[in-house]
Amino acid sequence: MNIRTFRIGGIHPEENKLTHEAKTQVAALPKQAIFPLSQHIGAPAKPVVQKGDSVKVGTMIAEAGGFVSAPIFSSVSGTVAKIDTAIDATGYRKPAIYITVNGDEWEPNIDRSDKLETVEDHPELTPEEIVNRIKNAGVVGMGGACFPTFIKLTPPPTAKAECVIINAVECEPYITADFRLMMEKADEILIGLELLMKAAKVTTGYIGIETNKMPAIELLTEKCAKKFNGSAYTVEVVPLKQRYPQGGEKQLVDAVIRRQVPAPPAIPVNVGAIVQNVGTAYAVYEAVMKHKPLFERYTTVTGKKIKNPGNFLVRMGTPMQDLIDACGGMPEGDNKLLAGGPMMGKALTSVEVPICKGTNSVTIISDDEARRKEPQPCIRCAKCVGACPMGLEPYLLAKLSEVKNWERAEREDIVSCIECGSCQFTCPAHRPLLDNIRQGKSTVMGIIRSRAAKK
Repeated sequence: MNIRTFRIGGIHPEENKLTHEAKTQVAALPKQAIFPLSQHIGAPAKPVVQKGDSVKVGTMIAEAGGFVSAPIFSSVSGTVAKIDTAIDATGYRKPAIYITVNGDEWEPNIDRSDKLETVEDHPELTPEEIVNRIKNAGVVGMGGACFPTFIKLTPPPTAKAECVIINAVECEPYITADFRLMMEKADEILIGLELLMKAAKVTTGYIGIETNKMPAIELLTEKCAKKFNGSAYTVEVVPLKQRYPQGGEKQLVDAVIRRQVPAPPAIPVNVGAIVQNVGTAYAVYEAVMKHKPLFERYTTVTGKKIKNPGNFLVRMGTPMQDLIDACGGMPEGDNKLLAGGPMMGKALTSVEVPICKGTNSVTIISDDEARRKEPQPCIRCAKCVGACPMGLEPYLLAKLSEVKNWERAEREDIVSCIECGSCQFTCPAHRPLLDNIRQGKSTVMGIIRSRAAKK
C-alpha cells in the first residue's frame, strides 16, 4: 500500500477515537431550535419569516445575504417564536431565529425514501443544474470552514479545475463523525462525488483517508472499483499517513497530488484541485437527488469522562445541552466545552449553543486535561518552526503580534497561518504562540482590507 502525506511540518497528537465503533444514532428533536444567521463564511442570511409564522422541516427561513452566503432552512416544524440574538460557536451574540417545535411535518417535495438515486437515472442533471440545486439547498463546506459549496464549483476563468479531492481525513484526535458517515453512507458519498466531478467538469477524483480508518479505506476502495469500472470517471482512494493537520486543504492537496498551493490569495483550484469534505459530498447527494436542503448533519459527542459518548445525526438548531444529556450528561467537576476537536475547536461559555452547519463535534475535556502550564521564556529550540505545516516561523510571528509590529508581521506572511495549533502543541516552554498569532493575523487582515478599500 502506497501511503502518502504532506511534506512540510505536522504533528501526531495522541489519538482518542472513543466513538470509532459507535453507530450513528438519530438525535431526538429539541423543544426549541435556534438558527444563527451566520452559519457560513460571508454575509449573514436574511430572515424571510417573522414571529408567529408556521414552518415545516425544510422550509427556507433565511435567504442568502449576498453572493458569498447561503440560505438557511428549518430542521423542525413549528412556529417562529422570535427573531433575536443567540450565542453561537464564536462566543458572540449573533442574530438568530428561534422556532418552537411542534410535531415533525416535512415539506412535501423532499424525497424521504431510501431509494438510491444514480446520476445515470437523471439526464436532466447538467453541471449548471447541479450547481444550482447545491446553491439553493444551502450546502456549505461541512468540515468546519463552511464556505458555500457552489462557489468552489464555479472557479474564476483564470483557474482550471483538474480534479475533485474528497477530504475524509478527520485528523482531529477525537472526532469520528466522518468515519461513521463513510461506513454507513458509502454509496451516497460516491454519487455525491460523481455529482461534484460533473459539476466541476472534471473526470478525476480522489478520496483521502488516514490509515487509522482502514475499514473505510477498504469499503470505499471496493465500492469505487465496482462503481467506476468502465466509467468516464477515474476515482482513487488514497491512504494517508496519520498526521495533523492533514485535513487542511493545502496539506491535503500536497499529500494527494503532490502540488503545493501558494500563499493567499491562492486557493487549491489555482493548482487544479477542488477540495470538498466527505460530509459535503453526502449533503450534495441529498440536495441534488433528494431535494433535501442542508438542515441536519453527522456530529460526534465525545470526551474521556462522558458516560456514553456517541455519534449522532442531529437536526441543526438543536442545543448542545440536548446532545450532552443524550450521552449521560455533563461529567462532574470543572469541564471545558468545545465546538469541534481539541486542536482547532472553539471553547464555549454556554451549553445552549446550537448545532450548526459546521459543528462536526461537541467535545468535553476535563479541567485537568485543559489546564495550561505556566509559560516559560522561549528556549530557541525551533520545534514550532519544524511543526508548522505552512513553513512559517511561529515564534517570530507570535512576538511580532505581541509587540504590535503589524508591518513586519505582514511581511513575514502571518496571513498564511491556518491556525492549526501545531506550534503551540510542540512548544516545550508552553508559550501561547497560537493565541498571539491569531490576534496578529486578525489585525493584519483588517489592515489589508482597509488598504484595499481605499484603492
